[in-house]
Amino acid sequence: MNRRGLLAGFLSLVYPGLGHVYLRSWLRALGWFALSLATAGVLMPPELVTAFQEQGVSAFSTVDIPIELTAALLAVRAFNIADAYLVAIQQARVRSMSTAERKAGGTGEAVESDPDVCPNCGRELDDDLDFCPWCTEELNG
Repeated sequence: MNRRGLLAGFLSLVYPGLGHVYLRSWLRALGWFALSLATAGVLMPPELVTAFQEQGVSAFSTVDIPIELTAALLAVRAFNIADAYLVAIQQARVRSMSTAERKAGGTGEAVESDPDVCPNCGRELDDDLDFCPWCTEELNG
């Protein structure tokens, strides 16, 4: 079991995109957040919007919420939880690979090591910085 994945899944259960924020997957977080808002915006009946404007949160107890809206929002949340867990698993695999394996594309073949590459994420580094600008890993030397 991947603990980061479970925590990311739980946070995504709280609100879509929150697990991806925890994983620092910013574009995915924004995409899931926007998808949940768009789903609610498209499927929300006008009478529910009007009741909410007049009564506030108590309107949800007086007006019936359509089953289509509920099902769609649950589906978005379920897919978001699964995606957050899978992103965490992928990040764990990348972290466990050596720099040489990352450069070889995860094939397990060794490649010549490159000092201008971050040992954590494998991306190109700037010689003037003592941290990776991509993953914020502190560099030694």
